[in-house]
Amino acid sequence: MVATTRPTRADYYRVLADNLPPQALVVTSLGNASYLWAKLHEAPENFYFEDAMGLALPLALGLAIAQPSRPVIVVEGDGALLMHLGALVTVGAINPANLTVLIIQNGVHAASGGQALTNAGLDLAQLARASGIALSENIEKPEALAAKMRDGTARGGAECLVLATEPDLDVVRPPVALDPVVIKHRLQAAIGAPRYVHAVFGGGKLESS
Repeated sequence: MVATTRPTRADYYRVLADNLPPQALVVTSLGNASYLWAKLHEAPENFYFEDAMGLALPLALGLAIAQPSRPVIVVEGDGALLMHLGALVTVGAINPANLTVLIIQNGVHAASGGQALTNAGLDLAQLARASGIALSENIEKPEALAAKMRDGTARGGAECLVLATEPDLDVVRPPVALDPVVIKHRLQAAIGAPRYVHAVFGGGKLESS
């Protein structure tokens, strides 16, 4: 039997960049999930996570709720998803039709060196359906992702696509420094959100302009 090689993260990202909906907001998980996306499609509408494993999905859900007229796409890793499974259940409970969850299933914790997942063979699409996300599917090829993204059929809820992917352990160098504060402020500007002014011991406020 000849072993088959799964697509790379870059293969899927090229499809995503070529088929990105107008006004889309893209949230990417830590490591190459963010570095490679910045290299292929750097934009103010991107939010790149750094050193916050498993929190891309909760942020994307909040954006989808706050920006219902914009498509929101989140790229989360299989390891990060398993770290915060409650977020998937919450997505299923709220089920916003403008949220697309892309899960990179490579079977390892790529951002921390490639350690194998505890249960690398778990059917994450089935898990998403059990969590209430009916539109969940395992994707084996970039062409299948392209077809999904080009499908103009109106959706009644969130969508979760689990992308079979080869691990990419070599760190990609992003084209810009991914400074968390700068990334947050420019996304706020891109969506017209007021800036939150922090204060010591509480008492922060939103700026009106």
